[in-house]
Amino acid sequence: MTTIRPATTADIPAITRIYGQSVRTATASFELEPPDEAEMARRMRALLDGGFPYLAAEIDGALAGYAYAGLYRSRPAYRFTVEDSVYVAPQAHRRGVGRALLDALIADCAARGFRQMIAVIGDSPRQQPSVALHRAAGFREVGILEHVGFKHGRWLDSLLMQRALGPGATTDPDGV
Repeated sequence: MTTIRPATTADIPAITRIYGQSVRTATASFELEPPDEAEMARRMRALLDGGFPYLAAEIDGALAGYAYAGLYRSRPAYRFTVEDSVYVAPQAHRRGVGRALLDALIADCAARGFRQMIAVIGDSPRQQPSVALHRAAGFREVGILEHVGFKHGRWLDSLLMQRALGPGATTDPDGV
């Protein structure tokens, strides 16, 4: 059984391991060197201080994955649009962890008043599980940025997927 809860600084060592393994061996992240625990803690604190959700998934008391949302872009007009990130420990793949995290993240972001969520999926041809996860959660493909990253000796694309949160674009979020 997967338990979803707010992530805490006590999760940083496991989060750092999960992310570090992804950075070193995969192409979902375009980082080239895994950040250390201090940097991962700094990133978590910045998101939490900014009013964004940061979630952890546990199975049998062990961290099985994490997810967070942050601003899609920093300019003020983007203030209602977030970008999601979901990472699952290799031993927890195909156990519903990613879906549980993404569903909880979507609900949390909607409750906070965000209106759109963007997924930026690096190396999408090789990240079909992530594409399928987002599609199952209501995202649709909205574009491909071709050859925008270079990692592990090859050029990588980024697939953009999007879904509305709450009322989406049907009402004025500022109430004006």
